[in-house]
Amino acid sequence: MHSDQTDQDDNDFYDRPSKSQIKRELHAILDLGKQVIELPYDKVKQLPLDDKLLDAIKTAQKINGREGKRRQIHYVGKLMRTADIEAIRQQLDVWENGSKEITAHMHRLETLRDRLIASDEELTILLSEYPQVDIQHLRALIRAARKEQSANAALSETQEPQKKHYRALFQALKSILSTGE
Repeated sequence: MHSDQTDQDDNDFYDRPSKSQIKRELHAILDLGKQVIELPYDKVKQLPLDDKLLDAIKTAQKINGREGKRRQIHYVGKLMRTADIEAIRQQLDVWENGSKEITAHMHRLETLRDRLIASDEELTILLSEYPQVDIQHLRALIRAARKEQSANAALSETQEPQKKHYRALFQALKSILSTGE
């Protein structure tokens, strides 16, 4: 019977996280606090944080001294223990990955613009996907961008190339793809 009681005590002991696990979680919260402190204050205000934590973060952003900043970061970490950590992480992830998605979209637009300037077949493909497009306007932009490109090829290295129509075509594609989705 004595061994059954010892087994029961051991099981109760292991029901809660270990000291090492608790320390890892607290360090993760502290690291998250450091990330939040490095953000511009306008973004910090968008996070689900209480007023006391917002004030502590604002103070940490203003401190220049090494030891004072370290202590303030730890204070922010302590206050963050009661904050909604998952919501903060999700918002930081959206900000980080959202910009990656926007960058990828811009790259796709740039590639499409370059293909349209290079080939009339790309225009046919684009028109089949977006039949509502003003064909005359788009063709005029493509022709102007092609003329601009050939004129830029004839320039010497010291002369500044023109990109007015090149940019106009990009903006038109951006408008077409944003309304078509």
